[in-house]
Amino acid sequence: MRNGVQLALLSSLVFSVMNALVKEVSSTIPAAEIAFFRGLIGTLLIVVLMRQSQLSFSRKGIPMLALRGVLGGLYMLAYFYTLAKMPLTDASILAHLSPIFVIILSGVFLKEQISRRTWSLLPIVFIGALLLIKPYQYSSYSVYAIAGLLSAFFAAAAGISIRFLSKSHHAYEIVFYFVATSTLVAVPFMWGQFVLPNVREGLFLLLIGIISLLGQLILTKAFTYSNAVVVQVVSYFGIVLNTLFGFLFWEEVPDMITIIGGLFIIAGCMALSNEKRIKEE
Repeated sequence: MRNGVQLALLSSLVFSVMNALVKEVSSTIPAAEIAFFRGLIGTLLIVVLMRQSQLSFSRKGIPMLALRGVLGGLYMLAYFYTLAKMPLTDASILAHLSPIFVIILSGVFLKEQISRRTWSLLPIVFIGALLLIKPYQYSSYSVYAIAGLLSAFFAAAAGISIRFLSKSHHAYEIVFYFVATSTLVAVPFMWGQFVLPNVREGLFLLLIGIISLLGQLILTKAFTYSNAVVVQVVSYFGIVLNTLFGFLFWEEVPDMITIIGGLFIIAGCMALSNEKRIKEE
């Protein structure tokens, strides 16, 4: 358990560093191009890891593997776009809404029953999301927040697909299809907007690719040491780190509405995660 918590904390730190790098380079490089290079670098690295582990590609389940890749690619595009357009804290909180969509999608596609307590907790998270989106003052900010919600949705959908794939496919192969397919998904979105990176930007893109893959591997390892609920709760530490980075590097200070909305979302998601654990036991 202790090792799982430590690894979950480390993964939060790694992903927060990646988020900061994405936000920094997004001032000159389009979000779709960042997603493209992130996927391309990740693909090359995971192929090396697969060869070192002497793993071969399966011939079964390719459509589902490809679907997981597409969903992951859309998640990256939406999330990187949100990071580029919104304060780091806001983007991070919206991305952490994915457990809500996991519950909803599990009910729709996996036919899992949703308890009354779960239904009673959903409005708490919904209120928190509304406070972050700020629909009462419709603006471009609201549009960017909707992109953040989409990133959480696609992340949840990708997570549901992983639940199927993990029973018959190695984690490295699942990650390969994610990074490889997400590279292709990004191409149409960056068409006509490609910016040739300079040395500094190229270094940032390389670091994003390496760090994001490292974060995924650490997070996967965390799940082997601890249960999913503990890892999920500890991952919310990333919001604190993103808030700190946003303040230190971009002087972003969350307003009171954002803080209240974030607390609603975190409290609601933690309660829902605990509810899911109790149900499974």
